[in-house]
Amino acid sequence: MSFPGLSLVGRTAVVLGGTSGIGLALSKGLADAGADVIATSRRREQVEQAAAEVEARGRRTLRVPVDVMERASLQELLKQVLDDFGKVDVLVNCAGRTKRVSTLEMSDEDWDAILDTNLTGTLRGCQVFARHMLERGYGRIVNIASLASFVGLMEVAAYGASKSAVAGLTRALAVEWGPGGVNVNAIAPGVFRTALNTALLDSPRGKELLQRTPLGRYGKVEELQGACVFLASESASFVNGCVLTVDGGFLASGVNQ
Repeated sequence: MSFPGLSLVGRTAVVLGGTSGIGLALSKGLADAGADVIATSRRREQVEQAAAEVEARGRRTLRVPVDVMERASLQELLKQVLDDFGKVDVLVNCAGRTKRVSTLEMSDEDWDAILDTNLTGTLRGCQVFARHMLERGYGRIVNIASLASFVGLMEVAAYGASKSAVAGLTRALAVEWGPGGVNVNAIAPGVFRTALNTALLDSPRGKELLQRTPLGRYGKVEELQGACVFLASESASFVNGCVLTVDGGFLASGVNQ
C-alpha cells in the first residue's frame, strides 16, 4: 500500500542546521521522500558533505553556508533558493547548542549564546522564510523542540528555557500563520546518540536517561525521519501547532523498575 500524501516529490525544503546529527538525518529523510533539499550550517565542509548526500539520492541542492545568528545570511539563503528553485515549501529549524553547567555559575555570554541560537535563531528562520510562504499561501515549518520543552533536566537551564520557548513559539506561529496556509509544528526528540553526546550517554547520566526510556534503548536519528516527512507532507495538512514527541515513551514514563 502506498500513501501519496507522504510524497515530497516536487517540494523544496530548507534545513537550517541540517548538516550533522539529527539535522543531517532529517535532510536525508526529506530527500528520500522526494524533496529537493538545501541543508545548511556555518561550516562549509559540512555543507558540501550534506549536499553530496542529497545529490546521491537524485535530488537537487545548493551549497550555501548560513549562520542563524545573522539575519542577513538567512535572507541571502532565501534569495539564492528562490533564484534556483523558485519557491520554498518546507523549512526545518535544526540549529542548536547547549552547555552543561551549574545555573549559579552560568555566564551571561553562555546564556545569551544558547538562547540566541536555539530560540531567536529559530524565530529568525521562521520570519525570513514564512514571509515568502505567506505570500504564496503555502508552507510547512518544522521546529525542533526537546524533552526539555516538557521536563527539567539537570544543569542545562538555558537549553531547557530555550526549548520550552520553542514549543511556545511553535504554537503562537501556528495560530498566527495557519490562516495564511502555513502550518507550524515541532518535533521533540527523545535521547538519540550522536557525535556530540556520546560522552554524555556513556556517563551515569546517560544510564539514567536509558532507564527512564520504556523501549530500553536510545533512538537512532533515522527514526526521526518519518515524523519530519509526515509534518512536511500533505498527510499533515490539518496538523498545526503540534509538538510531536519521538522519545521511546520517555515522557509517558513513571516507574520502570
